[in-house]
Amino acid sequence: MGHESSEEISVHLNALAKAASAYLRSAMHQPVDWQEWGEAAFEKAKAADKPILLDIGAVWCHWCHVMDRESYESAATAKIINDHFIAVKVDRDERPDVDTRYQAAVSAISGQGGWPLTAFLTPEGKPYFGGTYFPPADQHGRPGFQRVLLTMAEAFQNRRDEVNESAGSVMAAIEHNESFMGRSGSPGPELVAKLVASTLKQFDSRSGGFGSQPKFPHSGAIDLLLDVSSRVSSGGAENGSEAAKTAAMVTLQKMSRGGIYDHLAGGFHRYSVDEQWVVPHFEKMSYDNSELLKNYVHAFQTFVEPEAARVAREMIQWIDEWLSDRDRGGFYASQDADFSLEDDGDYFTWTRDEAAAALTGEEMAIASAYYDIGEIGDMHHNPAKNVLHVRGTLEGVAKANAITLEVAKERLDAAKAKLYAARLKRPTPYVDKTIYVGWNGMMISAYVEAGRVLDMPEVRAFALKSLDRVLVEAWDAKAGLAHVVAYGEQGGSGARVAGVLDDYVFLGHASLDAWELTGELRYYTAAEAIMESALMKFYDPVGCALFDTESVAEGETRLGALVTRRKPLQDSPTPAGNPVGAALLLRLEALNGRADYEVKALETLETFAGVVEHFGLYAASYGLALQRMVLRAVEVCVIGDDAAARRLEAVALARYAVNKSVIRLRRDQLAALPPSLAETLPHLPGLGGEGSFAVVCTAKGCQPPVSGVDELIEAMNKAL
Repeated sequence: MGHESSEEISVHLNALAKAASAYLRSAMHQPVDWQEWGEAAFEKAKAADKPILLDIGAVWCHWCHVMDRESYESAATAKIINDHFIAVKVDRDERPDVDTRYQAAVSAISGQGGWPLTAFLTPEGKPYFGGTYFPPADQHGRPGFQRVLLTMAEAFQNRRDEVNESAGSVMAAIEHNESFMGRSGSPGPELVAKLVASTLKQFDSRSGGFGSQPKFPHSGAIDLLLDVSSRVSSGGAENGSEAAKTAAMVTLQKMSRGGIYDHLAGGFHRYSVDEQWVVPHFEKMSYDNSELLKNYVHAFQTFVEPEAARVAREMIQWIDEWLSDRDRGGFYASQDADFSLEDDGDYFTWTRDEAAAALTGEEMAIASAYYDIGEIGDMHHNPAKNVLHVRGTLEGVAKANAITLEVAKERLDAAKAKLYAARLKRPTPYVDKTIYVGWNGMMISAYVEAGRVLDMPEVRAFALKSLDRVLVEAWDAKAGLAHVVAYGEQGGSGARVAGVLDDYVFLGHASLDAWELTGELRYYTAAEAIMESALMKFYDPVGCALFDTESVAEGETRLGALVTRRKPLQDSPTPAGNPVGAALLLRLEALNGRADYEVKALETLETFAGVVEHFGLYAASYGLALQRMVLRAVEVCVIGDDAAARRLEAVALARYAVNKSVIRLRRDQLAALPPSLAETLPHLPGLGGEGSFAVVCTAKGCQPPVSGVDELIEAMNKAL
């Protein structure tokens, strides 16, 4: 806390006391005179002719808290900042538009990005220098933060021309970052094949995953591989589907056995520090868990792998328990890695003694062998601490302990329950209960899919409850979408943050998923209205494709780097807005027959077709959108409300394919359908009978209705 006593600090409040974001509020007692991002801060900088110190971080980010404590809570450092700068703090989850631009800037300056992001800006908000974490004092050849502050203030005072010149070139780099269009005509299956080949080239056949450490899950790439591997023609495997299956399934298996997976509560941590998935960064993000949940559901759909279903169910249990507003609907944003700065993943890790204290000798024998709980653990800061991860098999552990597999399983289950109960007594890392629109869209889609494939009615119901809440509280046909549904903390008041492209496209997909599940036309209508609004606000009629932020309104001024426009292409780490938007246009076009939607989807994909293969692994969402376009939509409509209909739906859901949708309708809903289906479905022969039936439709029209399981399988094989 620097040299001030805690009493003095508790009296001092900066402007962040008025903020709504949990991350900003956590800094309200710091001696730095922080401002929120907004016109007032920029006016101050211009009036005082001072540069802006911009700090971008997140409540779940360990190194942000480290830098807060070492530098921003130090009275001496705060004095330098307050004397020479206007200090602005931004929550990257609340303002992804601000974050992406300054990440691009700092990347251009220093070659690296990440959080905390520390940038020095002119009073207009143009970055002239930046980096990520700066240590408080000079160390390992890195300048200490106070020295950096004084150097940057001096440069601004005495070398203004250099500063302005540098800022100008960095601004150009922000625009260029993802907008270097590589237009190319009619991208097709060969481009999908290139993206798949590039992903397979990076596959780590020994440990699963892609590339070396640090290892991220790359959910989009896993889905692309699963999609390819599910397409086997009658002539046997083709188009590398065997290699794709191996890469996807080995990766899913190794991740769920690694320390990146929480074996006691379920759910995945953000990424792994090492290649074997053993030691993770312990924060858990809703967007990683939504996309990984889809991966495990898709793996189960296609390969009926029981382990994939088990992991999916455990993930749902964790999300239900920790990341859900059970009363009102909606999914929370994240859970922190640590309880405090002294605790480096201690909540999630175990010494041998800690584990032994919670278990009987027999349970400990099984759990320590299965989860690799040794005297010497995995954690750098405390070698006695173990990250639970699975090395061998339970069969091997049973054999070594001379017991049956059944008994070993019972003891392991008992040990898991006891270890989790013991862990719950520890101080728990903070859960950010902010409800963001885009991440909720992703999670609602995941819950709809999981609830259908695993036949979990309460999961389907919670998805719909959450979607209803988001549509009521964040969507307005005139104003469009907000970015935040509700903040997680009491106190402070958040000005409305406008939705970004991601919010629109993810919520649009979630609404369509809800329509496919329920047949309720209001969900289809919502998806179409959201897409219409997105096209008005984000579509570039001149250069094609979608910008990530709204076009500037009459008389509106954009602050700092927000004047630049970007067209997101790469998944980083959430699926990118352009391919996800193109996929939504294609899904809607299949239902409403609007040629302009198909044209815009094609134009969007063409915009990046010339450069996309250089992004390989990071362009998986583009690959999935392109698959939809190349293969065209296949809609399996299951009509009826009895056991036979549920059987047909289960068969229809088997095998994941990105261009397949399974639509569940009651007979009374045949009078209220989207345009394309309204033209065909109600007029099919054979609808007069009693029982349930299924119809497979493609762009070429609908096949005759079938009521038997075998006939449906045949009809689907023909269409897919």
